[in-house]
Amino acid sequence: MENLQAEIPRAGERRRLGLAKGAGLYLGRYWQLYAMLALPMLYFIVFKYGPMYGVTIAFKDFNLFQGISKSPWIGLETFRSIFKMDSFYLALRNTFMLNFLDLVFSFPAPILLAVMLNELRGAAFKKISQTILYLPHFISWVIIGGIVYQVFATNTGMVNLFLERFGLGPFPFLSDKYYWLFTYLGTGIWQSAGWGTIIYLAAMTAINKELYEAAEVDGAGRLARIWHITLPGIRSTIVVLLVLKLGEMVQIGFERPFVIGNVTVSEFSEVLSTFVYKMGMETGEYSVATAVGFFQAVVGLVFILTSNYISKKTTDEGII
Repeated sequence: MENLQAEIPRAGERRRLGLAKGAGLYLGRYWQLYAMLALPMLYFIVFKYGPMYGVTIAFKDFNLFQGISKSPWIGLETFRSIFKMDSFYLALRNTFMLNFLDLVFSFPAPILLAVMLNELRGAAFKKISQTILYLPHFISWVIIGGIVYQVFATNTGMVNLFLERFGLGPFPFLSDKYYWLFTYLGTGIWQSAGWGTIIYLAAMTAINKELYEAAEVDGAGRLARIWHITLPGIRSTIVVLLVLKLGEMVQIGFERPFVIGNVTVSEFSEVLSTFVYKMGMETGEYSVATAVGFFQAVVGLVFILTSNYISKKTTDEGII
């Protein structure tokens, strides 16, 4: 019995040594792959995980000259002051509003484009169409902002000059908050819809072509094939992207509202990203800016976990 009890630890030790030896041989055999992985890992450690230490600024009375470590702790006082700011609630409301409208109008756009491109039979025309639709994604928002002002300016914009010839203008596309909202949404769809089609077109290539042939033999029209074959075939992709989009409801890019927005439409264009920029870069309130960023991260995590849970309960698909 004593020999058996002594043999069990030895067996476990031999197993661990065997695993360690096997891992060493594997690392030695494929060391080039691990060497290639070192740079991406270093990038994430330095630029993604390293800056997380800066989150502590949200809980400190940060002084630029004292640094993060020597600045005094103040607990949740910064968050209390933020939740008393009317400008914060305005930015939060606009963030939710613009993201919700983007979800309603911008999210379906690449799906519709992908379906239409998938139905095209002319290979040359299809490639040209894809290229034209993808190009706006590679244009900087600063350049897009200049284009928007050249096209939609009230007195000198191309659209208003054209409409004035028919006695229909000018329209305040950039100076009235409601007109600006349509300009904002339309510009976002134009810039992002073409690029988003890549994912859906890639998902459509995995659909079995025999399903289309069988449906055509059974007399199903083009719309019926799209509804019963194409859309169900990319449902999992739609669900994953929808969950990710819902997780970003409190996150919003800085460039688009900052470049297209202006003082006259600040009631709609002031969002959390521009609020953080003004607090951090213009007024030097680094603790406030960090606290708002931390608030966005926490709320975004709650949103994405909630939407993933609902998605799994309703469609049995999710990202986690």
